[in-house]
This record gives sequence, structure tokens and C-alpha cells, in this order.
Amino acid sequence: MAKSGIERDNLILAAQTGDRAAISSLLAVCQADARRYAYKHCHASDVDDAVQESLLIISRKVKGLKAAAAFSAWLFTVIKRECRRLQRMMFRHDPLPEEAAEELLAHRSDDALRVDLANALESLPAHYLEVVLLRDFEELTIAEIAERLGEPQGAVKSRLHRARELVREYMLGPDLAPHEGGRR
Repeated sequence: MAKSGIERDNLILAAQTGDRAAISSLLAVCQADARRYAYKHCHASDVDDAVQESLLIISRKVKGLKAAAAFSAWLFTVIKRECRRLQRMMFRHDPLPEEAAEELLAHRSDDALRVDLANALESLPAHYLEVVLLRDFEELTIAEIAERLGEPQGAVKSRLHRARELVREYMLGPDLAPHEGGRR
């Protein structure tokens, strides 16, 4: 890996601990990439706003990033969402359900989110909780979970999907959670 990649990974790791200097340095390092990506996905007049808002989101939420290797993909996802949000504002579209859900969760404190998530997980039936814990906490692959449970991979995927839907519904309420088959 190139030296600059190692330095960037170190900045990400330091930023995840809340080191303000590392967060500032990380934002400075990724600003050029953010701007280039925003130019591809935003109207030219929205680029500055999209980059500024995206970097603000990154600075507030970098502590929750699970892996430094996921940083670039996460950065680009945040920028793309911000570009879409700005475009909708321009055309005055109503937010999509996923964006309304994201907005609702963004206004809750980290402690409140942790409590709600713990309660949501506790509310799951045991067979759903098991696959969520194996996938999201033990970080096993679908194949590994299927082997451990002696179930087909398709059954594990289905159970995991349904479990995540139930957690989402618990966290957001039935109005913002997706319904079976993607229907609203």
C-alpha cells in the first residue's frame, strides 16, 4: 500500500477516536475527492453546498464507521445522497421514505439510538435475533451462518432480511419502515 494510503488510514482511525485534529486533517485530505465526486453527481451550483454538508456529516459520524477501508465508499455515498437532497430541494420533491427515516435517526442522540437498537433487538423472535447477531456482530458471511445453522443460504438471507425489516420498523415506526414486497 502506498504511504499516502497508510497515512489516510491512520487519520481515519484517529478520527474514529474523536481526535479533532485528525478529523480536520482527514476532511482536508478527502476534500478534493469529495469535490470531484460531487461534480459528477450534482448541479454545478450545488457542488460547494454538497461537499460542505457531506464533510460535516462525515465529521459528526466518523466515530461510527466500522472499518477504515469502508471510508471512501461511505464518503461517496454521503455525497451522492446530499446531491440528491439538493436536487430535490431545487425541484421541491417530497423526501423519499429512506431519506425521511435517515433524517429522523440523524436527530436522535447516539445514546438514544443505542437504547432503541437494543430494545429493537430484544423484541426480535429468537430465530431472527440469531441471524442478526451472527451477521452484524460476529460478522460471519451468509455461507458461514448457513453452515453453522444447518440451513440453506436462501433461508438465512430471507430470515436476515426480515429481521432487519423488523428492527427498522421498531426504530422508525410502521409509517417509515418498508413493507413486504417494497409496497408502501
